[in-house]
Amino acid sequence: MERVSGLLSWTLSRVLWLSGFSEQGAARQPRIMEEKALEVYDLIRTIRDPEKPNTLEELEVVTESCVEVQEINEEDYLVIIKFTPTVPHCSLATLIGLCLRVKLQRCLPFKHKLEIYISEGTHSTEEDINKQINDKERVAAAMENPNLREIVEQCVLEPD
Repeated sequence: MERVSGLLSWTLSRVLWLSGFSEQGAARQPRIMEEKALEVYDLIRTIRDPEKPNTLEELEVVTESCVEVQEINEEDYLVIIKFTPTVPHCSLATLIGLCLRVKLQRCLPFKHKLEIYISEGTHSTEEDINKQINDKERVAAAMENPNLREIVEQCVLEPD
């Protein structure tokens, strides 16, 4: 009986561990999300500002803490980015959001759903801009404009 109980206990702990419900699995999950968030941050930090010769990281438009990754299921992740324009009336905030979206759509090595927002209270028209940069049709239309596409390409180009 003791042997059966021990075997049952071992089997149950193994099943919980494999399914991610054990403490080890639960501890591993946040670490994986943190690693994915850093992977995202490494991609976006080098994006150039459309107006200045600086990166978004240098201007503190994006920081490590502005990136969050959540698991949707085993293969899909939700990537949430909240960026902060340099001034509350930044006329290029929509373009910065577009650059973030284009860079991540091209470069992220895992399946994802992407949500990009302006940090709450940091821009005078944040609601309108949030709608624009999360609307697939508007993003596609913007990227059809050759002048806009050229600016985005210059911003997302990796430094040598």
